[in-house]
Amino acid sequence: MPEESPEAAKTYFDLQAEWGMTKHVGVLEATQELAVECHVSTDSYVLVVGCGVGITPCYLAKQHGCRVVGVDLSQRMVDRSNERAKKKGVQDLVEFRQADAQELPFENSLFDAVMCESVNAFIPDRRKAAREYVRVVKPGGYVGLNECVWVEPPLPGMADYMWRMMGAEFFPSHEGWKALLEECGLSEVIERIHTVNVLSQWYDETRQLGPREIAAAYLSFPLQCIRNPAGRRFMREALRVPRSLFKVFKYFGYGLYVGIKPGKPADVS
Repeated sequence: MPEESPEAAKTYFDLQAEWGMTKHVGVLEATQELAVECHVSTDSYVLVVGCGVGITPCYLAKQHGCRVVGVDLSQRMVDRSNERAKKKGVQDLVEFRQADAQELPFENSLFDAVMCESVNAFIPDRRKAAREYVRVVKPGGYVGLNECVWVEPPLPGMADYMWRMMGAEFFPSHEGWKALLEECGLSEVIERIHTVNVLSQWYDETRQLGPREIAAAYLSFPLQCIRNPAGRRFMREALRVPRSLFKVFKYFGYGLYVGIKPGKPADVS
């Protein structure tokens, strides 16, 4: 794989911010499972790294009544997240900040759980970011990742296309993410691999956001690509689709990884 391609990732996420929709494989079902494994409850203080347009933070606040902080590298994503929080009526429970996952602007041992969904494959220094997650979570707290994986070795052209389009590198299942969390100091790390298909992914996205928001996003995306020079370059690359890519969901899935920070939770009584 070539050296890191931050420009591809930046273009991809800038377009999504204007599109008004960010994605992760597994959609709401994955978020629900990750929240359960991270023991998110009404009393939790949760950090969502790479919050995108705020879908996961707003869901956690609405569903569990917990306090949530969402961070994203893009200020436009932060603006979109604040708009969503007001629309969902959870602005008193959520806070959004622009921040780099590799240098989180929080004190040690602050959060009960740190959650990331489809984020770490895009981060230049994954190890540094993971250490930051462990640093800001409380002893006895949880770090949970939802990351794309190859459930089968990809056909020629698949992995390279993902790299060119998004600047992302995905690990084979049962390799990489679990070992990374253990190396960064988490214990009892679980790993669950899930497969998906394109129809269920699309249906779940529509169900989560609603037909009106999905339609607005899909109509906005090609307009952004036409108006934005970087978007036009993105579309030219997108059209260079390897024939094998149409079978991608046979090889592509996601893994949920959750570990515990060693130590006893602080006595708050």
